[in-house]
Amino acid sequence: MVRPKSETAGEIIAQADWRRELRAMIALAVPVVLSELGWMAQGVVDTIMVGKLGPAAIGAVALGNAVYYTPSIAAIGVLLGLDTLVSHAYGRGDHDACHHWLAQGIYLACLFSLPVGLIVVAASYAFTHVGIAAVVAAPAAGYLRILAVGTPPLLLYGAARRYLQGVGQVRVVTVTFVVANLVNWAGNWIFIYGKLGMPALGVNGSAWSTVVARLSMAVALIGFAWRYERSRGHPLFRHWARPSLLKLKQLIRLGAPAAGQIILEVGAWGLGTFSAGWLTPVALATHQIALNYAALTYMVPLGISAAAAVSVGHAIGAGDPARARRAGWLAEGLGAAFMLAAGIVFVIAPRPLIALYTSDPEVLAVGHRLLWIAAAFQIFDGIQTVSTGALRGLGETRVPMIANFVGYWIIGLPLGFVLCFLLHWGIYGLWIGLTIALVIIACMLLQRWHKDSLRPVGTH
Repeated sequence: MVRPKSETAGEIIAQADWRRELRAMIALAVPVVLSELGWMAQGVVDTIMVGKLGPAAIGAVALGNAVYYTPSIAAIGVLLGLDTLVSHAYGRGDHDACHHWLAQGIYLACLFSLPVGLIVVAASYAFTHVGIAAVVAAPAAGYLRILAVGTPPLLLYGAARRYLQGVGQVRVVTVTFVVANLVNWAGNWIFIYGKLGMPALGVNGSAWSTVVARLSMAVALIGFAWRYERSRGHPLFRHWARPSLLKLKQLIRLGAPAAGQIILEVGAWGLGTFSAGWLTPVALATHQIALNYAALTYMVPLGISAAAAVSVGHAIGAGDPARARRAGWLAEGLGAAFMLAAGIVFVIAPRPLIALYTSDPEVLAVGHRLLWIAAAFQIFDGIQTVSTGALRGLGETRVPMIANFVGYWIIGLPLGFVLCFLLHWGIYGLWIGLTIALVIIACMLLQRWHKDSLRPVGTH
């Protein structure tokens, strides 16, 4: 049967739309993925550079970063609302609104810097009272207090980054991270070991290096935002917006659930790590190695998720729900495809991957099975992460928070504890519970994306 020419022409146009959207998605996603990997690299560089100071120094940096991470990531999470608001404004060609939202994001970053800094400093004084060895507690406390100084530039960087991603300028974020990692490496070399005439500050030197790197990131991104908008004929600071209580409330209303979702997810895996500490040292070590691999692969769908939020937001702002739906499903496909490939690697080569960390026979015996479990949840982790970003592009941030609460805290963690401690399945039981949580979250969010993406523009 010969197809009508009009139908053939329509199919060709549709295929061209998909290809064009795929190229745009990849162009957005790749720099963002590299930026997420760059974020991870900063912690790796700090750990490597203090390694020569001994195990206590490594433990102090790890402890300081772990404590600092939760309140700071919560504040950065609130700024995720800029993804929706800036991308919508950019999609409809309203550059003044983009500028106004950046201004409100910067005000919010400054507002949150004080409470985050106070929480971090207060936490540093608790180390010696919770059973942490003094040889680790003292340097960790000093490290954490210095990191608190870097909170304002970190949050200013967060606001500028969300704005630049919202207007589709993502390559500069990657370049900034590369430069910041080089600054951090050089700063560690200078401040930790006392090079170029500086005193040797040890662990505190690593903290100061991180502060300098974060300051460079904030200055670079705000400077690029100014330069970019000036080149477009929309000077960033000519009519800088005053604080708007209404807009700040709107930003918080979108961002607070996004921050809650991050805290629930990070908290679940953090509790899993803490619980693994009640098992054997082998179980804890294996858990940490497998978690490192899972965190590494997670960076890719996390970057795709940010690209999905921007692409969907642009389409919604432009009043094109079909393009928004197409962008979201393309992002889902990219994230799922990568995580499927990662899962296959975990299945076929678990022992060599574990062996990159240790040659301990007990860890190797346990670790390969744990990577098999990680392989089982890879695709679901990718789907739930990308769905979160696509929904954020629509302006929906509450459902991902609810899904994470139900998946992890109502079902996954309790089930994992039962399997681990009551049925004595050990670390495998804990990870099975977390895997089931991810399956539930992925199904909830994918179904919600399918439903919400079909709604007319203006009803989200």
